[in-house]
Amino acid sequence: MFLTQFERTIARRYLLPGKGEAFIALVAGISVGVVMLSVAMLVIVMSVMNGFRAELLDKIVGLNGHAIVQAYGGRLDDWENVLEEIRETPGVVDASPLIEQPLLVTYEGRVEAALVRGNTQDDIEKLGEKTVVGDMARVQPEASVVAIGARMAENIGARVGDTVTIINPAGRTTPFGTVPRQVGYEVGAIFEVGLYDYDQSFIVMPIPDAQTLLLTGETIGMIEVTTEDADRVGEIMAPVTASLQGRAIVSDWKTINSTIFEALQVERVAMFFALSFMVLVAAFNILSSLVMLVRAKTRDIAIMRTMGATRKSLLKIFVTTGFTVGAIGTVAGLILGFLVLFFRQPIVKVIEVVTGQNLWDPSIRFLTTLPAKTDPMEIVGIVTLALVLSFLATLYPALKASGTDPVQVLRYE
Repeated sequence: MFLTQFERTIARRYLLPGKGEAFIALVAGISVGVVMLSVAMLVIVMSVMNGFRAELLDKIVGLNGHAIVQAYGGRLDDWENVLEEIRETPGVVDASPLIEQPLLVTYEGRVEAALVRGNTQDDIEKLGEKTVVGDMARVQPEASVVAIGARMAENIGARVGDTVTIINPAGRTTPFGTVPRQVGYEVGAIFEVGLYDYDQSFIVMPIPDAQTLLLTGETIGMIEVTTEDADRVGEIMAPVTASLQGRAIVSDWKTINSTIFEALQVERVAMFFALSFMVLVAAFNILSSLVMLVRAKTRDIAIMRTMGATRKSLLKIFVTTGFTVGAIGTVAGLILGFLVLFFRQPIVKVIEVVTGQNLWDPSIRFLTTLPAKTDPMEIVGIVTLALVLSFLATLYPALKASGTDPVQVLRYE
C-alpha cells in the first residue's frame, strides 16, 4: 500500500497530535506501551521456555546420550558384539559401554545416596570441561580415584584429595551372611554439569573400577548411544530395538525424561495462548485511540473530502496511522524483550535481594541458572501476530473515517 505525499503528511500529523489533543496523544502512547509490553512478554516467556528445553536436553544428553540400551537383569554378557552392532547402525554417531548402580557414599560420618557411573576414559575426558576443582585426568583405571558432583561434595563436606567410602550392600557372602563391600576412593575432581539431581548424586569412575566395586566381572549393564538427530532417535534406534528384543530394552531420552519434557511443552503452549490475549488487548487500545482520533478530526476529514481527498486516501491515512502505532510498539517490544533476556540473571539477582526470596533454587528448577534460547521462527510468529492484529484494529475506524459525509458534517459548522 503506497502512500502519496499528501497521505504521508496527514498520517504523520495524526501520529503527533497537537497541544490541544493531549488526551488523544496519551491514549496513543498507552497503545504503543501495551503493544510493547505484550510483545516483550511473549518474547521473554517463549525464549525462557525454549531455553529450559534446550538446556535440559543438552545436559541430559551430554551425560546419558540420546538413548540407553539396558540389559534385562542388569548384565549384558556379549556387550562387545552388541556395541559393534549399534555403532554400525545408520544414524548412530557414537556408542559406549556404561555401568550405573545406586549405592551409598560416606565421608566423616555423613552418608548420601549416590549413583555410581562406570565410564570409558573417553567419556571421562569429555566430562573434564565440566570440572570445577581438581583434574579429571587423574581418574584412571586401578588408581582408586573418582570424580564427584559439586552438590554431593557440599553435602558430605568432601574436597579434592579427601578419601570417600563407597558402600555396596551386595557384598561378598560369608558364613555369617552377606557383608557389605566398602571401598575407599580419593576424590580427584569435582564437576558440575548444571543439573541439580546429577550434581547431587553422581560419582564417576573408570569401568574396570566399577566392575571391581560391583563384583560384575567383565560384564557391563548398559550402552549409551548418541545419534545424529535427537528428535529422530526412535526411528534411528528401531533396528537395534528389534535386534535386541528379549535381551535388552532400548530407552531414548524422550521416554526417560518424558514427564519433564511433556510438562514443558504443555506449559509452553498454554503460556503462548494466554499471553497472546495481551496482544489482543493492545489491538483494542489501538482501535479505541483511532476511534477517538476520527471523532476529533471529523471536521478535518470533511474539509479534506471537499478539497478532493478520496475515500481510499482517507482509508490509507488512518490505516497507516494505526498500523504505525502497532509497528512502533512491536519494535520497542522486541528491543525490550531482548534486553531483559540479555540481563536476565542480574535481574533475577536484584529481585532476590529486594524480596529476600530465593527465586532460583536449583533443587526445584533442575538448572543452576535461568536459561533462554530465542527461536527465530517464533519471533517471526510473534511479530506477525502483533502486526496483523494491529492492522485489523485499524479497519473499523478507517472505514468510519472514509465513509464520512462532508455535507452532513459541514452543514452545522
